[in-house]
Amino acid sequence: MGSGYQDDATFLATQVASGAVSPSELLDEALARVSVFNPKLNAVVLIQEEVARAAIKAGLPEGPFKGVPFLMKDLGAEAVDFPSHSGSNLLRDTRYTYDSEIYRRMRATGIVTFGRTTSPEGGIGPVTEAAVYDGPTRNPWDVSRTSGGSSGGSGAAVAAGIVPMAHGSDGGGSVRIPASSCGLFGFKATRARFPDGPMSGEGWGGMAIDGFLTRSVRDNATMMDACAGPDSGAPYVAPMMETSYSEAIVRPPRRLRIAVCDTTFTGAPIDNECRAAVLETAKILEELGHHVTPACPKADHEGMMHAWTKIVACGTALWIQNVTKAKGRDLRQGDIQGVARGALAYAGGISGADYLAAVNKIHAYGREMAASFDDYDIILSSTLAEPPALVGRFTHEREDYANYRVGPGGVFEYSPFCATFNASGQPAASVPLHWTTDGLPVGIHLAAAFGEDATLIALCAELEQAAPWSHHRPSLLAEYLA
Repeated sequence: MGSGYQDDATFLATQVASGAVSPSELLDEALARVSVFNPKLNAVVLIQEEVARAAIKAGLPEGPFKGVPFLMKDLGAEAVDFPSHSGSNLLRDTRYTYDSEIYRRMRATGIVTFGRTTSPEGGIGPVTEAAVYDGPTRNPWDVSRTSGGSSGGSGAAVAAGIVPMAHGSDGGGSVRIPASSCGLFGFKATRARFPDGPMSGEGWGGMAIDGFLTRSVRDNATMMDACAGPDSGAPYVAPMMETSYSEAIVRPPRRLRIAVCDTTFTGAPIDNECRAAVLETAKILEELGHHVTPACPKADHEGMMHAWTKIVACGTALWIQNVTKAKGRDLRQGDIQGVARGALAYAGGISGADYLAAVNKIHAYGREMAASFDDYDIILSSTLAEPPALVGRFTHEREDYANYRVGPGGVFEYSPFCATFNASGQPAASVPLHWTTDGLPVGIHLAAAFGEDATLIALCAELEQAAPWSHHRPSLLAEYLA
């Protein structure tokens, strides 16, 4: 299958294999692009050039991405050779004594990791504006706009062409929001598809999972294949896939029953550009022979978001408590930002019983969403309710945590679709199929039933063929390449 890409990770790996370019030359170019673009974007941090050079010299693994430069999100993916801030001054320059299983699996593909990408503190929010990085991360398509969050640095780095793909994670849309904001492909797999060990069993009550920001579907498929499967001691595992991601994308899926929702799931209107993107995609799918029906999933979406908000607050309180305990001191001024302080205070009012009730609400919601797939194979919507927000709109300096999430003008109104599928555990993807009249990317969101990752990614690949997006580039990258 040809994707039309001449600069994705798969293509670059073939160039390395043929001898047309060396891993060192690709690393040189990636670092040169960091020098050019990072002052504008603030996306790449904690560069470990010496580690990358040493890995090349020692001999890279014979994997599908041998020699391709790569960046990891500065949240999770713990690795001995890669210190982390995790988006927080409290965690600045954290060193690890172990390699996470997800990092070991990524490394085995032959990638050349040379640094990390910015993340908001604790992974909270649809933007990346952490104080530890001395400024917000900006969108390559329009630097007045956010690149999204929480994998906002990865989204900006890939969209700017610094690397062809980067690691991310997704607990409420944190891969798909940057994918939509930056014109990229992002896929959130079925719950527990990837390992969380060795130091944790799950994130945010099972709602968080690792993922990748890519320009092509095939890159994402190959990396997910390399990382899929439980690690030793995993508390639960995703259903086995009948076919791999890479096998799924080489042939179109069966003709599918697709529910099209051009509002929020609660029926509220979305931005006209986002609605147009949904309707345009529905028309493409109908022309491809799929069965398209207007419908929105029936479930307690607002109740789910309130439960999500409680679980994430408790998760935030836990890491803050663990770090301060390990440091043997109380919080100090400047350790954490407003949203984290607000989450910590909010969690203080949640009892153990309240927390378990929130987890039970999420599970009940998952059953409601499962019922939506009795009549449909795919739910189609916009990824966000609006084009990328202006920098500062969702500042992390706010302390009204609950209102920030679910209040008027809050995160849930801006991103009403993504967290649904973290709560349900179902696979979901953002596909870059639309650009506004102002040249801003608008992602299309597709979701499938629990465990139906192969069906979903096959549909994404079919859309990539029917409406290619590889020719879309931010002007700053196009000018650099000219």
